[in-house]
Amino acid sequence: MAGFSRRRLVFGLYLIVLVGIAEIVTGRLGLPAWPAFIALVLFFLEHMEVKKVSHILVGSLVGIGLLLLAAPGIGALAHVLSPDWARLAYILIAVYLIVALHDALPMFFNSYAFMYLTVGGVALATPGPNPYLWALVAVVGGGLLILGAIFIGRISPPAAATAAH
Repeated sequence: MAGFSRRRLVFGLYLIVLVGIAEIVTGRLGLPAWPAFIALVLFFLEHMEVKKVSHILVGSLVGIGLLLLAAPGIGALAHVLSPDWARLAYILIAVYLIVALHDALPMFFNSYAFMYLTVGGVALATPGPNPYLWALVAVVGGGLLILGAIFIGRISPPAAATAAH
């Protein structure tokens, strides 16, 4: 069984302060916090790899951008398909673009875009959806949270060195 890591315990304490501040600020400003927190979670899933930050933030914009294109896209497809089939066709086209273009344009078409497309699609059903605001919160708020996590990682105490045998 693994023991407790002092570094992880300290990192966690600093992180809950950052999360608390983000919750308070977004709440007071009436902003949705979820786009920023998704960026932070994706950063953690990438093991805090700084090289992935631009892919996460740009992918968030692509995913939300695909949501913004949904209404006109579905409208155009509805001229040849029923509304239900047009909706399904748009979803399938969007997912296909993310998967098919991943190797050619990985900063834009990636799993992060897919995540924001999926969660944003669910969020469209909430009262007063605002994908433009979501995009801003994802990039600015998510970027700030990721910067905060990087800073916390740097100020957390280093892991204890193991004794050489």
